[in-house]
Amino acid sequence: MDFCCKSLRDSGSPIDCLLFDLDDTLYHGKTGIAEACKRNIEDFLVQKCGFGETIASSCRVELFKKYGSTLAGLRALGYNIDADDYHSFVHGRLPYQLIQPDSQLRSLLRSIALRKVIFTNSDRNHAIKVLDRLGLQDCFDQIICFETMNPNLPKSTRHDEFPVILKPSLDAMKIALDAVNIDPSRTLFFDDNVRNIAAGKTLGLKTVLVGKTMKTKEADYVLETVHNLAQVIPEIRLNGKDGGDQRIKRTGSELDTILPTTPVGA
Repeated sequence: MDFCCKSLRDSGSPIDCLLFDLDDTLYHGKTGIAEACKRNIEDFLVQKCGFGETIASSCRVELFKKYGSTLAGLRALGYNIDADDYHSFVHGRLPYQLIQPDSQLRSLLRSIALRKVIFTNSDRNHAIKVLDRLGLQDCFDQIICFETMNPNLPKSTRHDEFPVILKPSLDAMKIALDAVNIDPSRTLFFDDNVRNIAAGKTLGLKTVLVGKTMKTKEADYVLETVHNLAQVIPEIRLNGKDGGDQRIKRTGSELDTILPTTPVGA
């Protein structure tokens, strides 16, 4: 166990690490980035793979649902797509200027004396650009990204030699946990995708569904926005002005008023 984790446990904190998804989690999904990314993917399908313009959108959706990403789906179907070329096309033309600095989130993250890690399906260049735009580049200890989960892909000589591994696959989750060297039961996992949340819960992570108002059965907490995490999560330690810790506590009854009731069977 490293010194940081040991000191946190000695302090009585129930959490050692905060594991954050990136897109649509650390910034709002309505910035325009997600829509631009979808258009770029559809352009890639048409221009690079020969898909008809009328079916590109539906194909993108189906590939995402079945394989976790369009890239993973294309390679599984036999397309010899280079990951770097794909990411360069899809992310290289994104209007990153639409993402504005978030000083409120920066202050919040820097006030939490816990390890903070990014866990994204996107490539590292995209992750760094988004964090730079948000002003959060120095708020995280580590980035788990496409390259982390697929280190052998550049060495492949056949499209089927190494399958693309991404959330929500359990293999991807296990790679992330091993790379960060964390105890799932002492880690909060924030993500906007219900399938990712379900996968995290399967491996024992404490799960936080972001950008929604209703919990799923696999989500321990739900946040309309990540900015509310200190008000919703029962215990989060914040650095006080005097350098000490301030603990945000919520009773069960208080949490009931914050967290929407999960419908039976959801």
